[in-house]
Amino acid sequence: MSERPISEISESTEAVEATPTAETSETLALAGDLRVVLGQLSRRLREQATVGDLTQSQKSVLVRLDRDGPSTKSALARAEGVTPQSMGAIIAALESAGFVEGSPDPVDGRKTVVSLTDAALDKVATGRLAREGWLFRAISAELSPTEQKTLRDAVELLTRLARF
Repeated sequence: MSERPISEISESTEAVEATPTAETSETLALAGDLRVVLGQLSRRLREQATVGDLTQSQKSVLVRLDRDGPSTKSALARAEGVTPQSMGAIIAALESAGFVEGSPDPVDGRKTVVSLTDAALDKVATGRLAREGWLFRAISAELSPTEQKTLRDAVELLTRLARF
């Protein structure tokens, strides 16, 4: 990890104390190490389940619709942090691939509600199973039972961080 002065980091991080301490330095190093490892793990998981020739943005929309349920294009654009025009292009590509379909919004007929097709649900489930299978094999091969218990405990901590 490249070392940056704590004062530089603290300008963009509210939680860092003005006067660096050994504990602050250790926590900053841990945060950097965790970011790197989580990035590596995310890349490995993405490699395990390819969803055809879809872009990362298209995959992200499929996963969001699977997790959150049907949504309007504008709500998807806000949730994904893209412009409505970009989301329109993403949805159009997913529609032509047979992964999403639109229906009139029951509350406001001028809007379209986008939902997953059965083909998309199968793709998402297949990808999820492939990633979980890879994780199972990696955990079984690389970690002792004691290390697996430590990892189980770490998942609880990571869950708390994800909710912060």
